[in-house]
Amino acid sequence: MIKVAVYCGSSLGKNPIYAEKATELGAMLAQNGHGVVYGGSKSGLMGKVADAVLTAGGEVIGVMPTHLQKRELAHASLTEIHFVESMHVRKAKMVELADAFIALPGGGGTMDEYFEVFTWAQIGLHEKPVILYNVNGFYDALLQHFKQMLEEGFIRAEQKSLIHVATTSEEVLQLLKHG
Repeated sequence: MIKVAVYCGSSLGKNPIYAEKATELGAMLAQNGHGVVYGGSKSGLMGKVADAVLTAGGEVIGVMPTHLQKRELAHASLTEIHFVESMHVRKAKMVELADAFIALPGGGGTMDEYFEVFTWAQIGLHEKPVILYNVNGFYDALLQHFKQMLEEGFIRAEQKSLIHVATTSEEVLQLLKHG
């Protein structure tokens, strides 16, 4: 079983398609035998992914800092949950547990998590797939910026292959199979 870290918003966003696609992705991951590692929250897109995986009979591992646990944000029905001392420890634990990474739409936390694992891939700390799930064009501006970073020499040409983008859950599954 591949364990996939899913980074995404703790809110639903304004467009209902984000929740729809988070639910669809969670169900498809579980139906294809993949487990999910995520931030442990019951709210937002995070909760939608976890609920869909669990409903489809899949495994969900949450990793949550204790300061968020105190705000009663933890999902109560997870397969397993780890409470850790900080966001930094959470990110490291998720990387340790995961075989691949997916970023759904989200805010600063999602970007922080995505860029950390992307950068670690760039410098050779892991060879796990790092995927942007570009739901409804959410990451179009970021992809344009990646293009500029490549053109300006801030990402080397041989590292372009590390930029994996999917626009459907099916494409995510293909990228997980073929890295």
